[in-house]
Amino acid sequence: MAIAKSKTIFVCKNCGYETVKWYGRCPDCGEWNALEEEVRQQISPSKARAAAAEASMISQTAVKVSKLSDISSDDNERYKTGVGELDRVLGGGIVAGSVTLLSGDPGIGKSTLLLQICQYLAEGLKILYVSGEESARQLKLRANRLGVDSGELYIAATTDIESVMETIRQISPGIVMVDSIQTMNLRGLNSSSGSVSQIRECTQILIGIAKNAEIPIFIVGHVNKDGAIAGPKVLEHMVDTVLYFEGERHQSYRILRAVKNRYGSTNEIGVFEMAQGGLVEVPNPSQMMLSGRPVGVSGTCVACVMEGSRPILAEVQALVSKTGFGTPRRTATGFDYNRTALLIAVLEKRGGFFFGNLDAYINVVGGLRLDEPAADLPVALALISNLLDKSIPDDVAAFGEIGLAGEVRSVSNIQQRVSESYRLGFTTCIVPKHNLKAIDSREMPNLNLIGVQNLSQAISVIR
Repeated sequence: MAIAKSKTIFVCKNCGYETVKWYGRCPDCGEWNALEEEVRQQISPSKARAAAAEASMISQTAVKVSKLSDISSDDNERYKTGVGELDRVLGGGIVAGSVTLLSGDPGIGKSTLLLQICQYLAEGLKILYVSGEESARQLKLRANRLGVDSGELYIAATTDIESVMETIRQISPGIVMVDSIQTMNLRGLNSSSGSVSQIRECTQILIGIAKNAEIPIFIVGHVNKDGAIAGPKVLEHMVDTVLYFEGERHQSYRILRAVKNRYGSTNEIGVFEMAQGGLVEVPNPSQMMLSGRPVGVSGTCVACVMEGSRPILAEVQALVSKTGFGTPRRTATGFDYNRTALLIAVLEKRGGFFFGNLDAYINVVGGLRLDEPAADLPVALALISNLLDKSIPDDVAAFGEIGLAGEVRSVSNIQQRVSESYRLGFTTCIVPKHNLKAIDSREMPNLNLIGVQNLSQAISVIR
């Protein structure tokens, strides 16, 4: 009788590359210190032949096929979560049979959000909450704090994925939540929980359940020290939706962003505030971002950026000071560092302002990150305002892209940006001149639109 032998291999936790020898750097993706040791059982030749014969018999069975025109695509089959910000990020709600990966830093609110939506979902669905990190009593204590007391919420404290499969088969839940995928393990694999093979195989089992039984499944995923989702990169390709919680755990505001969404846009964000009773929706993020804004202080300017279909106003702060080093520092929080260096170079070359012996610091208040080019103009105005020590009027908002020639280029969604600014009390808007013809200001009395073609014209407004 042939005896199965064990074999030691090394698997890259980033890309899944396998090798029999350990390397400090993955030969496939180039990631350093990503190879992890795994012990696998080698299948005996007799078992291999039996498995091949069984596979050939199974392959003779045809799968069920359907015409595309006969398949239902009713968008009303989405389940509402009761949390409007989450529904917005998901594209309108939870799609039947979808698998959603929710990730973020420790303590950011992943488990809290899932447990909160259980209260609303359990009004019409049976929910199975699988916890591999907490006992049932610990979950009960947290549910009491969050006010979750539904009778249709079932708790299973286990790390065995096969037990989870059997539980789903017995109780037939409407939605399954797994917290977290790094704690699940398949008994047939010799590797430990959280390894590349365990995460990949357990996720594949959950995906099979979701697609065959049309059960939506939420999976909580951990992150590594670099902030990326822990486990193989293929994990993000396997699931339908990847949601990521952003924000500092010691601050109250959280931003939920869709990194991948097969059923909706990835441009939408949800804003939450962590309160004593859990996560609370912030329906007006602009007002939240501008709360506590200083009055009559140089170096601040209000920008308006588009997050999907939602315009959000944010305060950009700049500080310029004499450097104490041979090379001046350039620091940006919430704004691209390379973009900051580019804008400073344009201000020197096209505007005539000297930053060669000055440190420059950029900060976007509220934890928001400004990624679109429309934030160029407010960042440049904030830098000049602090350099000249002259404050920008409190009712001024600015948005526009700055080119290398110092020109201010047009931006998209100009009507939504101006309307949101006016609604929050900003009666003066500095906009690209080419966008003026696309703005309808008939319902916005006392609105002062200033169209600028280049940096010099924009700077003259605040001088």
